[in-house]
Amino acid sequence: MSGPTRWSRPGDRVSGGRRSGDLRALAGAFLKLGTIAFGGPAAHIAFMEGEFVVRRQWLTREAFLDLVGMASVIPGPSSTEVAIFVGYKRAGWRGLVVAGCAFILPAAILVTALAWAYVRFGSVPTLAGVLYGVKAAVVAVIAQALAGLGRTALKNRWLAALGLAAAVANWAGAPPLYVLIGAGVVALGAAALGSRARSASAWIIPLAGECPKPIAATSVLAYAAARGGLFTGATGAVALSKLFVVFLKVGGVVFGSGYVLLAFLRADVVERLHWLTDRQLVDAIAVGQVTPGPVFTTATFIGYLVAGVPGAVVATVGIFLPSFVLVALSGPLLARIRTSPVFGAVLDAINAASLALMAVVMAHIARASIVDLATAIVAAASALILFTRKASATWVIAAAAAIGVAVKWGAR
Repeated sequence: MSGPTRWSRPGDRVSGGRRSGDLRALAGAFLKLGTIAFGGPAAHIAFMEGEFVVRRQWLTREAFLDLVGMASVIPGPSSTEVAIFVGYKRAGWRGLVVAGCAFILPAAILVTALAWAYVRFGSVPTLAGVLYGVKAAVVAVIAQALAGLGRTALKNRWLAALGLAAAVANWAGAPPLYVLIGAGVVALGAAALGSRARSASAWIIPLAGECPKPIAATSVLAYAAARGGLFTGATGAVALSKLFVVFLKVGGVVFGSGYVLLAFLRADVVERLHWLTDRQLVDAIAVGQVTPGPVFTTATFIGYLVAGVPGAVVATVGIFLPSFVLVALSGPLLARIRTSPVFGAVLDAINAASLALMAVVMAHIARASIVDLATAIVAAASALILFTRKASATWVIAAAAAIGVAVKWGAR
């Protein structure tokens, strides 16, 4: 196991060997996380912190926080973008693709299977027993990550106060994106007032030479395949090119939670195109929320309902492709942003605000998940094990799922 990474170019030689060749480890780690990471973006980030900062020590907490902060301010599913960033930092452009695909794949397969069952039987098979225990344990997983990351992110009273203000604002109803932008603007003003102005040329980073050819080629091929009719819908009623473009647009502009995704999708697939009913759309969002891995696999479910397996594939590629492109473009910026006194201060503020948003999410999850004595015991026991035994979150989640199934089965 090699030590934590520095902010160096991906693939640089270090004492632990050439990291660009570590694709197998990346694939294995993210396939596992994509299979067990229940609970939404905050929980996913907590799982990644435990896996890549604590257990594997691929990243320092400072570097990981920078990835979280950057992913928070670009469109798309933030936890998936953190996964893609980790892959890029570990093994360059190939790692970017492997990590993102490995994290998405388990959820996409599971959601496709659930969509098949939905079409066949008219409902989604229940996951109530599993979720009953898992959601309580997820609270402890997020709390453990917050404890570790908070010590790094809130490194002075100014950032602690900013994080507290961000949490209060979000709890009072301020949208997450506005909270992050507000924290960045406050930090930018404070840093600009406290430091000598620097030349714009030191801040502007040319990206033309950094744009990875593999990502550009993937974009062109995916679009050409859809436009050229290389895929055929199950019913032929919906052109896959249109399906691809709809989800490409959504993946490129949506910030926020599954509820924001619901609003964007409803405008297109229900009101404008009439592909689904409101009930079907709500069912699709629910499946994305309760299955492990990215919430945006809601697109996989909708794609299957519209055009079968080819539709599921095209919709999944469409909604996640912008994340790969955005991470590929912004990844080379991180090292230079961190070395800028002004923009480094802005990134610190965004990191503090991001953790504040995670804390608010954890509070909401706790209120919704810890509903009786059994879930309270699962949450408390999970926290005790994670904080005192340093156990793997994988085993804690598996045990919580088994307890949840047993409790629900016994209640019948």
